[in-house]
Amino acid sequence: RNFQRLEGANRHAEGHNPLCGDQITVYLHMDGEVIREISFQGAGCAISQSAASLMTTALKGKTKAEAQELFAKFHDMVTGEGNGADPMELGKLAVFAGVREFPVRVKCASLPWHTMRAALDGKDEAVSTE
Repeated sequence: RNFQRLEGANRHAEGHNPLCGDQITVYLHMDGEVIREISFQGAGCAISQSAASLMTTALKGKTKAEAQELFAKFHDMVTGEGNGADPMELGKLAVFAGVREFPVRVKCASLPWHTMRAALDGKDEAVSTE
């Protein structure tokens, strides 16, 4: 879902996972503090691409603060850090809970999220999981 270049995007960021070869660009159309539209393009493993797809679905219509909060919960879930977010709070994103058992794959699942966060913050430098 949402695999396309977003025409009219007013923010974007690029991300790269050198270990796996994942590459992603996240496009946002922000209306004030609200993500009106979100999409991505890229190539990589099934984990990175499916994480990007589900991320775009989960974030559409959310505020910047809500997106940051969801990023933190997702990151805690896949890394097992922080409070170890309850996967049941994350809806369909809970399918990535098992990724924490495979540390190399955590970077695959989190790359779209780190890239989205860079786009939200308006950062120009490319995101890397290295």
